[in-house]
Amino acid sequence: MNEQAVVGNVLSERGWRHGEVGIQQRRISFVPDTAADPGANDDVLIVPGFIDLHVHGGGGADVMDSGAPFETLARMHARHGTTSLLTTTMTAPREEIDAVLVRLGRYIGLPRAPSTSRVLGVHLEGPYINRGRLGSQPDFATAATLDQLKSQCALAPVRVVTLAPEIPGHMELVRFLTSKGIRVQIGHTLATYEEGMQALEGGASGFTHLFNAMTPLNHRAPGIVGVALAHADYCELIPDLVHVHPGALRAALRAIPKAYCVSDSTAGAGMPDGEYRLGRQRVTKSLGCVRLADGTLAGSTLTLDQALRNLVDMGLSVEDASARVSRYPADYLGLKDRGRIETGAWADLVVLDRTLRPIAVYVEGEPVVLTKPL
Repeated sequence: MNEQAVVGNVLSERGWRHGEVGIQQRRISFVPDTAADPGANDDVLIVPGFIDLHVHGGGGADVMDSGAPFETLARMHARHGTTSLLTTTMTAPREEIDAVLVRLGRYIGLPRAPSTSRVLGVHLEGPYINRGRLGSQPDFATAATLDQLKSQCALAPVRVVTLAPEIPGHMELVRFLTSKGIRVQIGHTLATYEEGMQALEGGASGFTHLFNAMTPLNHRAPGIVGVALAHADYCELIPDLVHVHPGALRAALRAIPKAYCVSDSTAGAGMPDGEYRLGRQRVTKSLGCVRLADGTLAGSTLTLDQALRNLVDMGLSVEDASARVSRYPADYLGLKDRGRIETGAWADLVVLDRTLRPIAVYVEGEPVVLTKPL
């Protein structure tokens, strides 16, 4: 592949630099040395590609669809700057989840389609959760077994598993998954503070959409939120300003060093208001939210470019906001060559205008077509 370059104010590992980011053989070949003040001129901003570790759908497609939804959702998210993602399952009968994992395993093994995000693997969210904290998950919650998890992890590259640690047998599975390099997140749980601490000590390392579908913080019963605020290095946050109040977001961002953003997006992301699927359920997108018929929040329509803008509007610097949609999720998965602009890393880049909207996106050095076909 011929060498190419992208020019602007670059958020590199050494801070803001002005000049060209070189791309060769899909990776970054050089980064400019000249220091820059991105507020001093009208040049575009070049930031690391966004990494979304919790994606249920987008562009009208749902991960649990029986067809081939993965390319559709990966194309929609790429247009919004997400250069890599984890496809995320819903709670369902085992045979449905296994069938989706088989299709995902095949899809991930194929060459990446043009103008799509790189699908890094699977986030298994359910069915190993507490039916007392389903949120919008269908009521197919069940306890996990070691044989079942081994079988599912053989079907597709599972990178993250959400578990309710208080379910009998799950503490042992935390240790097993962690030994395999799979990140275990506490979520959809009624666990006490003490049970959450036991899970962390066993190897759990994250929290699924912190504050949502878990035991809240009380000064005499700190719950899972208390565990996260007191002890976590990482957690998911949905910064659509609906799932979590900005004040609670600020508390988490202050307390948890590498709290990172996810979209928890559904099929309605990138689509007009209307009805869409979320696993087995019908949901309605309206006024920027997705809800079940009873009004329960059911995922979001968020994209990570909007997450970035929301964080900056809350007062975060572009540098801090960028880290929470790129570097920190990469670090959480142990990816040293994504989520950062440095020589040798994948050329995953987002070029932003002064309103922080993407005007160009590169996935592994290849430009993304940002407009929908007519």
